[in-house]
Amino acid sequence: MSSSSRWPRSDSGSGSAGAEVAARATVSEARLVELTRAMIQRDTTNPPGDESPVVGLLTEVMAELGCQTEHFESEPRRASVLASAGDRDGSRPVLLINGHIDVVPARPQEWSVPPFAGVVKDGRVIGRGACDMKGGIAAAIEGLRACRDAGVRPAADIVFHLVADEETGGQHGTAALLRAGRIQADACVVPEPNELSIGVAERGALLAEIEVFGRAGHGSDPAAVRSAVYDAAAITRALHCADFGDPEHPMLGRPTCNVGVIRGGTAPNIVASQCDLSIDRRTLPGQTSSQVLDSVRDVIDSLGDIDYRMTPTVFVSGSEIATDHPFVSYLLDACGRAAATEVRGSMLSTDARFMRNDLRIPTVVYGPGSMRHAHTADESVGVDELCTAARAFATIFATFDGQSM
Repeated sequence: MSSSSRWPRSDSGSGSAGAEVAARATVSEARLVELTRAMIQRDTTNPPGDESPVVGLLTEVMAELGCQTEHFESEPRRASVLASAGDRDGSRPVLLINGHIDVVPARPQEWSVPPFAGVVKDGRVIGRGACDMKGGIAAAIEGLRACRDAGVRPAADIVFHLVADEETGGQHGTAALLRAGRIQADACVVPEPNELSIGVAERGALLAEIEVFGRAGHGSDPAAVRSAVYDAAAITRALHCADFGDPEHPMLGRPTCNVGVIRGGTAPNIVASQCDLSIDRRTLPGQTSSQVLDSVRDVIDSLGDIDYRMTPTVFVSGSEIATDHPFVSYLLDACGRAAATEVRGSMLSTDARFMRNDLRIPTVVYGPGSMRHAHTADESVGVDELCTAARAFATIFATFDGQSM
């Protein structure tokens, strides 16, 4: 290990006001933008799912920072990078940074620039994953580098889980680490795009396939038989944006349902014998898969005698942390020193749910960018937001000592 990658031997400056100011001041915009661009240029589209293009880059970056690094694979090419800065001897608290390195597919013809070029234009980094969430990961890494360069030893052991597969449910990433017993921390920050707010609550989701069955007949006499397309249309009207009678969550509102895909029929002159729907039913924290499935069935069954079969494909639980939790209060203060921030909820789901629901690790979402730009053509993140987030992470690493937990 080169001398440039060693941390200060003394931690006497850790946690002091001077240390955090020095760390914030050492954040480099150029270095941060270049790392964001470099990550975007490694195509990690999921599906099909292959995070290996960015693993070497991240391993090299984290090792240069003096971190112990390791690769975790649930199967070939589904790799996560685990990195830790600190002694990990149990003498200090552990702060986990969990961020996903996979991205959703991009259709180049819909973009004004190549989606994996990492173009910088008008103060924004443009590219698939710029916002969701390679920019957030780069900001957290830059925060750690700023501490190192300022001679500030973090007040806690810092662990990075840069994981595979969040975009399709996390089974090859955070969920696999959970099953393997590899997640231990006193607190966690997930740098998903959250407009630099402290995310404390998020919806979950149930994805399901609904097969609607009818009886085929001649298109000249549709009333003589049963059209699956007609019944599927009734289900679509009933489910789409339905009110399921759930109580209103103060930050998440009421759950929604989107009928996103319809496939049915064989020809215009044949009454359809089958029509299939794909739905996305959002949920609130605490709701179970069976409860949500029953709520969808109740709506469909209220329509009368429709022959259908519903098969759940993915269930993602909602999650939350109390707004008055000490870790939330700490982050409001720490991140607020970089820029004013607030507590909010999210209509989307993140890997924070694994730490909150399964391990009871206090977890918040804090990162640059907006979900309004995620998954879009010309996805982008502001350079100023990246720098603000990096300064916030530098403050967190310099000051979080777990004492308020």
